[in-house]
Amino acid sequence: MPSRRTSPGGLKFELSALARSLPGRLEGDDGTVDGVSIDSRSEIDGRLFVPLVADRDGHEFIADAAANGAAAYLTSQAPRSDVELPAIVVDATDRALTALGSLARERLHGPVVGITGSVGKTSVKDLTLAACRPAGPASASAASFNNELGVPLTLANAPAGVGVTIVEMGARGIGHITELCEVARPTVGLVTCVALAHSELFGSLEGVARAKGELVEALPAAGTAVLNADDPMVAAMATRTEASVLTFGTGIGGSSPDVRLGPVTVDRLLRPTFTVDCDRGRAEVTLQVRGAHMALNATAALAGALAAGVGFDEAVAGLREARISHWRMEVAESPSGALVVNDAYNANPTSVRAALRALVDLDADRRVAVLGEMAELGEEGPAEHLAVVGEAVAAGIRVIAVSAPAYGPQAEHATDRDEALERLGPLGPGDAVLVKGSRVAGLEHLARALLPS
Repeated sequence: MPSRRTSPGGLKFELSALARSLPGRLEGDDGTVDGVSIDSRSEIDGRLFVPLVADRDGHEFIADAAANGAAAYLTSQAPRSDVELPAIVVDATDRALTALGSLARERLHGPVVGITGSVGKTSVKDLTLAACRPAGPASASAASFNNELGVPLTLANAPAGVGVTIVEMGARGIGHITELCEVARPTVGLVTCVALAHSELFGSLEGVARAKGELVEALPAAGTAVLNADDPMVAAMATRTEASVLTFGTGIGGSSPDVRLGPVTVDRLLRPTFTVDCDRGRAEVTLQVRGAHMALNATAALAGALAAGVGFDEAVAGLREARISHWRMEVAESPSGALVVNDAYNANPTSVRAALRALVDLDADRRVAVLGEMAELGEEGPAEHLAVVGEAVAAGIRVIAVSAPAYGPQAEHATDRDEALERLGPLGPGDAVLVKGSRVAGLEHLARALLPS
């Protein structure tokens, strides 16, 4: 079958050696695979397909994976008689994927940067990748692959010869990041902030801090913890690690960050310009990503890149060209001339406030925020929804809440996307619309409706 690969593969594994290491039993001819996939729908030429058992049993899609170019597959069932591919039979495919991630980690000889925090993980991951690339090959988690599946996939799909590997780490409870670190074994650990996000899973902000700090606890003494000096709960994590500490921030509250962010301005399309300085240099940076709050994310990424051994000038050059994942502060002009900010990937009080500030920064006569639920806030949720809408209204922003009654009487309420679009009414020059909500809200579909191709 001719190759259809559209992106580089990952580390190469010999099937017989992999079967011995997982452990498992090879059925069929020996050979090599180039990276790993759990998605049978994608073009996965040369990769090992790992069928996972969740709401659907991934074993049902082995033939689809073969048709899309898989070179071999794992299975916890009898090998498929209708699929002419080598198979490695294992006890459980999810545990085998974790083991495969650990095997891949052993082959990575450059720095591994772990990134966690309540807000900004994916954006900082993307920016750190951009900052590292001028110094040589670098690899990072795809999209928001930050859990027990995404971390081993990130490691296994790092290209051969990679210098810096960047691994995003999310937490759904105490001990989760510790488990991810056992697989990824990071040498640099970056914590963005501690805030109310998924707080119902941790019980309190202190619980969030405890969970996020597991990253710095896992670092070796020769490693580096990169910490937000502006966030007291993150700065306090310096006492929880034997690694060196490198801080970033603005210096608010009297802190003295090692990598300092200066004043930030934004242009008409929210591109921020700012200065960064540290003992390795000083530079003015204009980002292609949008929102004043991205300047602090870029400063974090610069610190992470420096901790991974990248030179200051190289890292700054990379940041100037950086792009980030979809549905995060995407600013575009609609056919009618209205500005639309699609920040619909996720939402919590901190990120919503940052997005609202960005909406205020836009040169517009009328500003509207279409907001979905901020999910998983626990007992703090009702008060936070009311506080956010109150701040928006005080700033002159009209709020349309979509299937989110918790925003209360100061918001207009719509039951679904179509009703929200009706409430928005005609848009034109001088109008600016922010679309933001937690993943469960699915508001990216509304944003797309405002920006027909």
